[in-house]
Amino acid sequence: MSTIPTFATELLSFLPTWVQAVVWYGVVAVVLFITVILFMAFLTLAERRVIGSIQARIGPNRVGPLGLLQPFADVLKLLVKEIVVPSSANKMLFLVAPLLTLIPALCTWAVVPLWPGFTVADINAGLLYILALTSAGVYGVILAGWAANSKYAFLGAMRAAAQMVAYEIAMGFALVGVVMAAGSLNLGEIIEAQRGGFFSYFVWWLLPLFVIYFVSGVAETNRAPFDVVEGESEIVAGFHVEYSGMAFAVFFVAEYVNMILISALTSVFFFGGWLSPFEGWPLPPMLAWLALPGFIWLLLKIWFFLFCFLWFRATFPRYRYDQIMRLGWKVFIPITLIWIFVEGALKYYQVGPWSVVAGSVVAGSV
Repeated sequence: MSTIPTFATELLSFLPTWVQAVVWYGVVAVVLFITVILFMAFLTLAERRVIGSIQARIGPNRVGPLGLLQPFADVLKLLVKEIVVPSSANKMLFLVAPLLTLIPALCTWAVVPLWPGFTVADINAGLLYILALTSAGVYGVILAGWAANSKYAFLGAMRAAAQMVAYEIAMGFALVGVVMAAGSLNLGEIIEAQRGGFFSYFVWWLLPLFVIYFVSGVAETNRAPFDVVEGESEIVAGFHVEYSGMAFAVFFVAEYVNMILISALTSVFFFGGWLSPFEGWPLPPMLAWLALPGFIWLLLKIWFFLFCFLWFRATFPRYRYDQIMRLGWKVFIPITLIWIFVEGALKYYQVGPWSVVAGSVVAGSV
């Protein structure tokens, strides 16, 4: 766990040590979750405006200045709608399923390094923690489709299960390459291994793994062009077709929170997280601040990958289900295995970022 800051220890000095830890991490978790939810809310507005611009439409601009209050109007609309539970559904699982998709997505943020020296839970096996929680999210989707007792919902859930299994394997193999490059499962150490500026990021030597990881992340979040799980033209709305009101909103929130999470993890694993791309560059004194690491760099990288999510949705048509399965099993998995072998050979023969220069290892190596 990250240490409790001195100011928090002094402020809570009247409490026992273990209570101080509970209070501090509880407050941090609440602030982090609220921040992620607000980020997600405005992401929905950004999506409608970006796609509107791409398709020569206006997008929301009536509720509040520049339409900035539109997300809150959407929340209010969903809050006042009735949650209808089908009479033949398994009521308990029907209501629990949305939470099983949202909670893992929020809890994963506990190990994401947000800025230098700050991680809610700085655990050495952070990568394994992420893989475990991101894999757990599929259970909510499967339960939602099964508990609704609807053939369309069940078909969407089965599609989701098959799709997520295929792309989880590819994502896992891609992260094996990251672990080989960084020599650690700790996300903070993975970021530190990429010090040295933009050309020290893992993306350059792990480019195929980066492409596979990000595209698999798009498939994992059921976003276009991999949205056959929610194929409106085929199965109405997929696994959540029977959901309404806030129960549907939880699925909606989970999808966008997962988009933000995939963008953050892509930034951490392949683009240096909070590291500055200008680190080590000969900048003039007035621009020296550009070389400093910080949260702003992570935020900019996240926004870039989120824009890619929105861009894909506005640009590409939906894949057929057999095409999605073929891409995951017959293309992505073999490429990751081949590139892991190539990376192992480069590391063994000390080529590229693994080369030894003057008794030291080049920045960005193991």
